[in-house]
Formats: sequence, C-alpha cells, structure tokens
Amino acid sequence: MFDRLRSDIQCILERDPAARSTWEVITCYPGLHAIWLHRPGHWCWNHGFKWLGRFISNFSRWLTGIEIHPGAKIGDRVFFDHAMGVVVGETAEIGDGCTIYQGVTLGGTSLYKGTKRHPTLGRDVVVSAGAKVLGGFEVGDGAKIGSNAVVIKPVPPGATAVGIPARIIPSKAGQSADVTEAPAAASVAPSAAASASPAPFSAYGIEQQQDDPLSQAMRSLIEHTAAQERQIALLWQSIEKLSTAAPREVGDCVPCDAAKRESFEAKKLSDLVGK
Repeated sequence: MFDRLRSDIQCILERDPAARSTWEVITCYPGLHAIWLHRPGHWCWNHGFKWLGRFISNFSRWLTGIEIHPGAKIGDRVFFDHAMGVVVGETAEIGDGCTIYQGVTLGGTSLYKGTKRHPTLGRDVVVSAGAKVLGGFEVGDGAKIGSNAVVIKPVPPGATAVGIPARIIPSKAGQSADVTEAPAAASVAPSAAASASPAPFSAYGIEQQQDDPLSQAMRSLIEHTAAQERQIALLWQSIEKLSTAAPREVGDCVPCDAAKRESFEAKKLSDLVGK
C-alpha cells in the first residue's frame, strides 16, 4: 500500500515541473486527493456498499472538483493535473501512467445498464484539457488526445486524435509522437542515454510538427490543382503556336476564353490552410 502511495506522489513530481516537494504534492494537489478517495469508494462499490461508494465519490467531487464514479477502474501512477471539471463514467477504465487534464469527460453514449458505455484508456495515454472521449471503445497505449477534441471512435496505440470530431494522426515509426526533446542530448553520456526513458513525458499531448489530416488533404488538393492548371496553360500555349504556324485556311484554333496564363493562387490558399 505504501509503495503505491509513493508511486502516486512520485509520478506527479516527475510530470509537473511546478511540484517542488512531496509535502506540497500531498497537501495541495486535488488530483492526488481524488485518486486516494476513489480507492475506498471503488472498494465499497465492488463489495455491495453502493450508496457508501457514491457518497464517497460525491464528497470527493465537492472537495476536489473531480467527479469519478466509484465503479470506474483506475490504474497506478495516474495523474489528474489541475483536473477541475473532470468527469469519469461508471464503466471507464484508465490504464497505468495516464495523465488527464482539466475539463476532460470520459463519457458514454449508451443508456443501457450493465453494458460497457465508457472508454478504456491504455497505458501512458495523455488526455488534454477539454477533451471529450465518448463511447465504450479503446484508446491505445501511448495515444494522445488533443485539447478540446471530441473522440467518438477507437484511437490506435501511439496515435494522436485532434479536432471535432477527432481525426487520427498515426504514430511515426510505431512510436508515440512526442514533443518533449531530451535536454542537452549531446552532453548526455551514452550509458546514461541508454538507461533513460525512450519516450519523455509530453505535457498536454502536444506533438512536434503536429498536422491536421484535413489540412494535409487540402494542401494536396491545392498542389494538384495548381499542377493541373499549369499543364492546361502549357497545352493552350502549344496549340496557339501550332495555330500560328498553320496555313491560313485552318485559322486560329485557340478560343478567346482559353486560359493561357496561370491564375490559381496556390500559395495564398496554402497560407490560409496553415502549416
């Protein structure tokens, strides 16, 4: 039991640079208090003391601003950072090492009792501020949910979900795309680098060079349209040259409205779409 309590405190010290001491974490972190109050409430719920479990959950909500149903399953080293307004449903499951920020909802879309209505988060998942994960599906290990995203379908391991409704950015090389770069990587000894964690923690699930799949698709269409217009302009210019060199009885074959010059503003549209 004491080892588990120590790991609860240590995970906060590792992931929150604002945490200065163990005493500060124990006394000033409502996310930790919510975890500690959830455990007796969960025990009561599983052993038939349903009302008592709900009462402890309601007291925890009043004390911390975090509502966790006593039926929810929460793993080890879970960190509710800030976490005001977080709601975790009855059949939700949160894996080891997950981080959940303020305003997150792990909700259900079904009204049938006794069914899996709420999501299951794998290990080391980051759910950013304001995100809504709705439904009885799985979010894979190491996945990240972007701020204010609305996730209504499964997220593969290591992927990032952004947008409303959420679109999936696949992981690169089978690993979770992480924004946190190892500080002074060149100065770290090889032995220390080998023993270090391969995937540093990514606050708020921000990904380096993160791109919206919709923006990628729009840019591809813009580039394709610009290339097509150039080809059409070249064709009309070639026809104009052939028409000029043709005998007089053939005449001019180029219509007056032929687009012989490129006018498609690809760069302007690309700038509007964004990076």
